[in-house]
Amino acid sequence: MAPVLPTLLCLGLSVGLRTQVQAGTLPKPIIWAEPGSVVPWGSPVTIWCRGTLGAQEFHLDKEGSLILWVRQNSLEPRDKARFSILHMGQDHAGSYRCYHSTRTGWSERSDPLQLVVTGSYSKPSLSALPSPVVMSGGNVTLQCGPSQGFNRFLLTKEGEDKSSWTLDGEQRTDGQTQALLPVGPVTPGHRWMFKCYSFYRHNPRVWSAPSDPLELLVPGLSGKPSLLTPQGPVVTSGQNLTLQCRSDVSYARFVLSKEGQDLPQRPAQRPQVGLAQADFPLGPVGTVHGGRYRCYGGHGLSSEWSAPSEPLELLVAGEETAGRLRDRPSLSVRPGPSVAPGETVTLLCQSGERTDTFLLSKEGAAHRPLRLRSQDQDGRYQAEFSLSPVTSAHGGTYRCYGSLSTDPYLLSQPSEPLALVVSGEARSVRLTQQLGALPWEPSAVVEEGALREGPPEGGASEPAPRPFLPHWGPGRAGGQCKGLAEATGPCRAEGSEVGTPGRPGAPLPGLNLPRSHSPSHTPDSNLWSLGALCSGETAQPRAVWEPEDLIPPQVINGKHRLQGL
Repeated sequence: MAPVLPTLLCLGLSVGLRTQVQAGTLPKPIIWAEPGSVVPWGSPVTIWCRGTLGAQEFHLDKEGSLILWVRQNSLEPRDKARFSILHMGQDHAGSYRCYHSTRTGWSERSDPLQLVVTGSYSKPSLSALPSPVVMSGGNVTLQCGPSQGFNRFLLTKEGEDKSSWTLDGEQRTDGQTQALLPVGPVTPGHRWMFKCYSFYRHNPRVWSAPSDPLELLVPGLSGKPSLLTPQGPVVTSGQNLTLQCRSDVSYARFVLSKEGQDLPQRPAQRPQVGLAQADFPLGPVGTVHGGRYRCYGGHGLSSEWSAPSEPLELLVAGEETAGRLRDRPSLSVRPGPSVAPGETVTLLCQSGERTDTFLLSKEGAAHRPLRLRSQDQDGRYQAEFSLSPVTSAHGGTYRCYGSLSTDPYLLSQPSEPLALVVSGEARSVRLTQQLGALPWEPSAVVEEGALREGPPEGGASEPAPRPFLPHWGPGRAGGQCKGLAEATGPCRAEGSEVGTPGRPGAPLPGLNLPRSHSPSHTPDSNLWSLGALCSGETAQPRAVWEPEDLIPPQVINGKHRLQGL
């Protein structure tokens, strides 16, 4: 207790050895701490003691210490005294009681005040299993730790309905300890914000720094925001990256979630009328940043959030030690880098080391890179990306990457750039997907003429639409084929359902074709689900026709071909 003495003396307190005090006849005083009994390391705290009117002297003692703190004069109206600690430290943590005297005798001792110091050890981690995103009425398990050596943990629920749980640590197979707390059912009536601390059983009033706060997200039905990245889906390791969540709904705050992990919240900014947005700087990109992200918007203090944004997949290239791919793949083109419209071009990506998947990206394209499973050809791994027939929209700079199935979001160094030069302009396209090993029909075709320039046959002259090329993404029930509808008017498809390969079902609301432009044969039920199923998703595809987009992202065995006239 030696470090305490200078603090007390400079505050005008009398300090001496504790003397035996006869059991008091006056009521016991009330003791409390301001701003609270859990105090960060180095912060000030004041202990108050309030007794009966006419108190002359207040005493404060700490359990396990021989030092007695004495305050000679009580404050007006002569019923209380304060004891101040300027800089909270480990020696100040403990159990305190106070009592006072009057002309008629001594009071009883107060109930104990437990003064806790935090920040003596580094903060633990706090996570929610399986995810901090919980449907209303659902349950979740909070995990504090793992930590090295600590055998007790404290979980606190912040907000108006504060609660706390002290838990024994459970030892894991790796020797570290953790604590698990089931929580639920989770409802959107109030915020579910938690923190946790770790400490040792033999020193229960000296805690670690608090974990980062964890808030459980209860997604609702309000409009989903958009999640954007200015750099595109492939980011070079070490590059600074900021993700932006925005919405035309006037949300007060946004939160970013990465595959079940919570990231800090941000208040909404108003860059212009009718737009709310928040920036999430991720700093220099590393291996931990690869993955799938979503964002949510929230109002006020409610725990209910918006529907999630569409997922954004972030691919990190060039992190050699993490991806374990040290070989930079090569990218070549057959028959050559300069082609005329209507020709067939094959981009060949190769690597000398084992590679599970190759990705092809076009500079400036907003869509995800194309994916193909690699094939072993005489000890070299390769994938062929075929474009047929070539149009002016295919012109640009391409790069390819390799990845392993164990780290699908970590890519190799990029290949050297390859510039594809195309002269002229395509008039119409036919999309054919060579499905290879996928267990249904070998191809799915949009008949030629589905997209054409000029007025409709037998009808009045209309402005010719620009040529379109497809971009695939998750769709919504009741959606329209944007772009295609602009060219042909309202449209409808027959006899297809997303989600079950090869099984015809209800009309698909996410992608529509006019009857006059439908295939002449029975519609292939896999065509409409192709963009979602081949990319590993079950969401319905949404046709958005943009000339700068090439072909839908898919993972397949074999060749990816864009065919046309």
